[in-house]
Amino acid sequence: MSDVAISPTVTSKRAASGRSKSLGTTGIVVAIVVVIVAGWQLAVTLGWVNGRLFGSPEGIYRAAVLGLSPQGTLVPDTLATLFETLMGLVVGSGLGIGLGLLLWFVPRVSGVAEGLSVILNSIPKIALGPLIVIWFGSDMASKIWLAGISTFAVAMISACAAAREVDQDLLNLFRSFKAKPGMIFSKLIVPSALPWIFSTLRVNIGFALIGAVVGEYIASQAGVGHEVFVAGSLFDLNTVWLGIIVLTLMASILSWIVQFTEAKVITWKRKR
Repeated sequence: MSDVAISPTVTSKRAASGRSKSLGTTGIVVAIVVVIVAGWQLAVTLGWVNGRLFGSPEGIYRAAVLGLSPQGTLVPDTLATLFETLMGLVVGSGLGIGLGLLLWFVPRVSGVAEGLSVILNSIPKIALGPLIVIWFGSDMASKIWLAGISTFAVAMISACAAAREVDQDLLNLFRSFKAKPGMIFSKLIVPSALPWIFSTLRVNIGFALIGAVVGEYIASQAGVGHEVFVAGSLFDLNTVWLGIIVLTLMASILSWIVQFTEAKVITWKRKR
């Protein structure tokens, strides 16, 4: 009885300790960023750093105000890149994960498909950019395809590995009860692969974003990548920095959403 009474208290203390550590880490990161930004601005103000060559926090702020004004394009460009990234992530990762898991039913084909995925993943996606733009045009479709291709191979390789690394004792247990392949797949393979799937999604956020931005660099009239490309051509370093900050925040928020969803879906997973 005492164990039952103490257990919730211990769990609560551990959760509070975890939140305290998380807040402490966040505070340290914020403090470091504030010191860097303040030191950067001070160096520019005192003339130690060339603000036109390296930009400045004040200049980035002015670029942000201009971009958020009614005449600015920061919001529509951000939404365009976000849409391209999300669609590419969903299409590429979805197809890769689905196909990789389904190949569990045909293990002989799985090895060949995984090898082809490794080859595809080794191709620099920027080299495929001109081909994708020629095939699908310069609108959003080409950026989505490029983002999807950038995530497909990684997702498929990870899904194949997840299906292959399933606990053999559990697999033998299912088979000992004469479970059909479909039941084994739905009750064992997919649940066991969920941690791999969410880890892959977190990694693929960056790949999808890179694919979308590369497509915007090559041929586009909208998007943060297009804005950064134009600003760089005009030596507007503050707008370039602003684009980098927006892309970083976008990737961080998407990663947090995936991590939050993982914590809700994989309830049996415990943080150590």
